Amino acid sequence: MDTLALILVIIGALNWGLVSLFRFDLVAFLGGGQGALLSRIIYGVVAVAGIWCVTLLFRRNDRVAD
Repeated sequence: MDTLALILVIIGALNWGLVSLFRFDLVAFLGGGQGALLSRIIYGVVAVAGIWCVTLLFRRNDRVAD
């Protein structure tokens, strides 16, 4: 789950980079506009992934090196 959330957050960050540099919203382009249902679902999933990734900051690394 952590890996999937991180991938979605990276996709979201790249989309914001495109918006910043080129005024091009890839999610809106692929989803039919910012207000389209598909785009809103994608934005929501990326937002949930971002919230999930916040938990990564507060977790202890419980892995034991062999």
